[in-house]
Amino acid sequence: MASLSREGDRARFLGKEKEFEINKLFRALVKLEGSDLHLKVGLPPYVRVAGTLRPLNRGPIDDDEMVRLIFPMFNERTRRIFDEDGGTDFAHSLQVDDKTWRFRVNVLTQMDHPGMVARRVNNWITDFESLYLPPGLDSLCKFYQGMILLAGVTGSGKTTTIASMLDWINHRYHKHILTLEDPIEFTFTEDKCLINQREIGMDVKDFGTGMKHAVREDPDVMLVGEMRDRETFETAIQAAETGHLVFGTIHASTAPSTIGRILDLFPQEMHSAIRSALVFNMKAIIAQKLLPSIKKGVPRVPTVEIMSFNPTVRKLILESMDEKLPDAIRLGAEEGMQDFTMSLRELVEKDLIDRATAFEVAPNPEALKMALKGISVSDSGML
Repeated sequence: MASLSREGDRARFLGKEKEFEINKLFRALVKLEGSDLHLKVGLPPYVRVAGTLRPLNRGPIDDDEMVRLIFPMFNERTRRIFDEDGGTDFAHSLQVDDKTWRFRVNVLTQMDHPGMVARRVNNWITDFESLYLPPGLDSLCKFYQGMILLAGVTGSGKTTTIASMLDWINHRYHKHILTLEDPIEFTFTEDKCLINQREIGMDVKDFGTGMKHAVREDPDVMLVGEMRDRETFETAIQAAETGHLVFGTIHASTAPSTIGRILDLFPQEMHSAIRSALVFNMKAIIAQKLLPSIKKGVPRVPTVEIMSFNPTVRKLILESMDEKLPDAIRLGAEEGMQDFTMSLRELVEKDLIDRATAFEVAPNPEALKMALKGISVSDSGML
């Protein structure tokens, strides 16, 4: 049976892998409360702590050591992908101080040398308040069908936010949650929901196959991972159209710019149809960035933009007036919407970030300056 040939995958998935030499570095990452581990030939290992990269106090890694560190983690599938594509992704788990930690690992090739970047993932799921997410996200979890996208760059906390939203549903509704992930990062503990998590390459061949299976697996809520290409988005929007609540992530810097990012996946002649599909199926786009915090014991906090698909937003998208979406977000504050300026102001006022950080990342520093003085952009006549 296939399960016998995947024994190594299953052992890693269950946190029962043999002791690898690289685990020493993963333990150091956990002890330092770092978020990422970077390995590059010719340099010592680097860890990202509170958003800043720092070298470990040891010598540089040479090619032989890099091979000893990385290659034992490969199974037959990941080694084949690495050899063919020059890079591969997989999950790794490790017991540290009675806790099982999971790491999202990317092995890469750069200038003909192997290297690695690994993201530490908490193996427990935190609620909205503990993540310093804005109030109102719970209302987005109450939809029975439609799509909710999390936008942001790599490392912006999108997966963590989605996990928190799915767990909110898990504790309140009797539903079937089905996830398709590459790789699985958070593992859920079932409460009221039945939860099935499928890892691409281990449990199912690819996203397309997983989505074909999903229609026969009676899901109420689905996580389809990252919207990387046209096929993934088409299958996800089809699932939303057929009565499922679909969560996904996409690489975009703001909620309004996500519309253009989605359209870029399709030829120009399809844009009108895609806009219609978005208008009728999208419930919200949440964009976020992680910022260094000044609150003791809190390394980073998210600044979050929320664009709900109210009648105004839907009309602007349908009429290709995307440039007016930021104004619609500001005017939709009473409906739970907020832009990055509103979010940054709140983080400063709650002493979660300093003013310098806020102005450094503010998309409109002048608007933030006025917001901190209690003057809204609409009050100033800038709309």
